[in-house]
Amino acid sequence: MAIVYQTPKSLIDVPTHYCPGCTHGLIHKLVAEVMDELGILDKTIGVAPVGCSVLAYKYFACDMFEAAHGRAPAVGTGIKRTNPDKVVFTYQGDGDLAAIGTAEIVHAAARGENITSIFVNNCIYGMTGGQMAPTTLPGQVTETSPYGRDTKQAGHPIRVAEMISTLTGACYVERVSVDTVPNTLKAKKAIKKAFQNQLDGKGFSMIEVLSICPTNWGLTPSESMQWLKDNMIPYYPLGIKKDTTEEVK
Repeated sequence: MAIVYQTPKSLIDVPTHYCPGCTHGLIHKLVAEVMDELGILDKTIGVAPVGCSVLAYKYFACDMFEAAHGRAPAVGTGIKRTNPDKVVFTYQGDGDLAAIGTAEIVHAAARGENITSIFVNNCIYGMTGGQMAPTTLPGQVTETSPYGRDTKQAGHPIRVAEMISTLTGACYVERVSVDTVPNTLKAKKAIKKAFQNQLDGKGFSMIEVLSICPTNWGLTPSESMQWLKDNMIPYYPLGIKKDTTEEVK
């Protein structure tokens, strides 16, 4: 019988700690499929920070490092500079990358470090109980914004992909989503391009992935997907924000 589908070799077959409906598992699968297709499992090193992805080392079959909260780009920089033949990626949430880790991601991109960052944006702090994050939308209710995010007090959400795209050192920045099959296929294509850029020595790439958090949003998975479409995509439009890779020789 012909094999139609099988679990990526770059994933470890263990029970997940993610909440029901969470799309972290789907994003993990995309990253793992890309590692399989590029044949880089044995040379890849991932860096997981603090957040929902803190246990990512349990799922990816490549070597993994654990970084302090927000410091994954700094750790990834050190790994890549001392092991330039390796493929290095960070896997970070919005509470990690866009808050305590803002300086690390900005300066890694500004320096053009030849690493790949996967940035999962679900508009909230997931692991620590659903507090307001730098990406929380205006009016969005969280544990620390029970009346909705007030932009007069908390400022406006940060569009990270657009911010990183302004930095000269960043060669490829794209925002994708995993809310539909077509968008998921586009997300995989973007992740694969980001890893290929690193293999080709083209510099820093970041893929922002819009994700859902049914538990902390207080919605069902299907309701969460609709909320993402209705609220997140209008504020965080999908698409390539920067791509200079065709110009790099």
